[in-house]
Amino acid sequence: MIETFGPTPIDALREIMRRLRDPKGGCPWDIEQSFETIAPYTIEEAYEVADAIRSGNREALRGELGDLLLQAVYHSQMAAEEGSFDFDDVARGIAEKMVRRHPHVFGDTEIGSAEEQTRHWEEVKQAERAKETDDSALAGVALALPSLMRAQKLQRRAARVGFDWPDHAGVLDKIVEEAGEVAEAQARGDAADIAEEYGDLLFVVAVLGQHLDVDAEEALASANRKFERRFRGVEDRLAALGKRPQDSDLEEMDALWDAVKAEEKAPPAEATDK
Repeated sequence: MIETFGPTPIDALREIMRRLRDPKGGCPWDIEQSFETIAPYTIEEAYEVADAIRSGNREALRGELGDLLLQAVYHSQMAAEEGSFDFDDVARGIAEKMVRRHPHVFGDTEIGSAEEQTRHWEEVKQAERAKETDDSALAGVALALPSLMRAQKLQRRAARVGFDWPDHAGVLDKIVEEAGEVAEAQARGDAADIAEEYGDLLFVVAVLGQHLDVDAEEALASANRKFERRFRGVEDRLAALGKRPQDSDLEEMDALWDAVKAEEKAPPAEATDK
C-alpha cells in the first residue's frame, strides 16, 4: 500500500507527512501543530526507544524507532513549509558530520582505540564550536536534556578545562557538606532556600556518578524500576492477606519490603536430580 506514496519507504513516509500537513485535505490536528507543540512528543518517543531497548523486545524497538523517525520527518516537513530546510538537508548534514568526525574510517587519520576515538571526537566538536559566537566551555549543552543528564554533561565540559575535584573522595565530602546545608535550610523554614540547597545536593550527586563512571540518569531510572517492582511486591503480599497499603502501617509494609528484597537477592535454587 505505501508504495503508492513513493518509490522507497522513506519517500512514502515523507509524502504521507506532507499530505497530513496539507492545508487542503490534510488532518486538522496535524495542520495545527508547530515545532513547539511537537517537541514534547519527540522527547517522549526517544524515551520509548530507550524503554524498548531495556526490555529486549526487538519488535517493540522496531516500532518505537519508526515513531522516532516520524518525529524527524514531522519537524523537517514543518521546516520545509517555512523554507528553512527539508529532510534531505537533515540527512545530508548528519552524513557530512559523521564523515568529518570519523577521519580514521573515511580518511587517512589513524586511531588505535575507542578511548582515542572519543578524545578525537571531542576535539572535533570543540573545533566546530569554536566557530560559534558562544565560546564558553559549556556551550551547546541542550537545555531540554533531563536534568541529571545535563548536570553530568555540564560537569564533563567543566572538567575538560580543569574545573573538577581530583578524585571522587572530594565529591563525597561535598555531598556531606551540601546535605548539611539542606538541613540548615530546612531548619530555617525558607521554602526557596530549601529547594535551592536540595538542587545543589542533586547536582553534586550527579557529579559523583560522573567520577564513578555511572550514568546518573540510567542509575536513577534503574532505581525507579527497582522501587516500583518491590513496592508492587509489597502490595501483592498485602493483597494475599486481604489488605491494601492504606489498611496497613509503615512497620508492616517495611517488613514486607525486606521480605521482597531478600527474595530478590536470594540465589536461584539449584536444580536437583530426581
